[in-house]
Amino acid sequence: MQRPETIEETAEMVTQGGGVGIPVRVDHLRETEVEALFKRVSEEQDGRLDILVNDIWGGEQYVQWGVPFWEHSLADGLLLQERSVRAHLITSYYGVPLMVKHRKGLVVEVTDGVGYGYRGHLFYSLAKISPVHLAAAMAEELRPHQVTAVAVTPGFLRSEQMLEHFGVTEDHWRDAIAKDPNYSESETPYFVGRAIAALAGDPEVHAKTGSSPSSWGLSDEYGFSDVDGRRPHWGNYAQKHGIGANT
Repeated sequence: MQRPETIEETAEMVTQGGGVGIPVRVDHLRETEVEALFKRVSEEQDGRLDILVNDIWGGEQYVQWGVPFWEHSLADGLLLQERSVRAHLITSYYGVPLMVKHRKGLVVEVTDGVGYGYRGHLFYSLAKISPVHLAAAMAEELRPHQVTAVAVTPGFLRSEQMLEHFGVTEDHWRDAIAKDPNYSESETPYFVGRAIAALAGDPEVHAKTGSSPSSWGLSDEYGFSDVDGRRPHWGNYAQKHGIGANT
């Protein structure tokens, strides 16, 4: 997507947050690279993998909104499935065995929207609903091994790309509400990150395996806030304003 952010910067953010960020360049559509990644993880982390978050996407520029699927670019529509389904499958295929070995772990499929409802475009819907079913199906096969699989959705995400789209910065994000009132209920990427952290820290998380919770719903349950102290709730907002639940 030609974004200026780098994996080195992301790793540094992890380190600043108290962890140890290790940037590794991997093309998740290349099996040999993914296999090498988890071999390295196994060697460097005593054979363990505790959390795997499948959040590969990068497909916004390939969705032709308002164009029916039979008039849409087929190549672009199929590329969406490659990135958001095939890449996730390859990654789980090589990562999950580390969890099965230790009978513990959390696999998170990041998606857009709760459940299986239509998301405004066939190719987009398929790309975003598929991870929900990936989590549900993995949950069934991982259940005997005590490994948990869920699909988690953020609400209106205030990512770097969206900030740029609205011509604002994080410090002045509210200026974008004049362009899109729905932005008033937006959330930073940290909010869904904290949702996943809350799941990972829950000793009873396996009871949620196969489910597709939301960042706002998990905030209600676990009590965490966004980094700005807010607790945005896209579910309540969408219901109040008559916006599709899967928006």
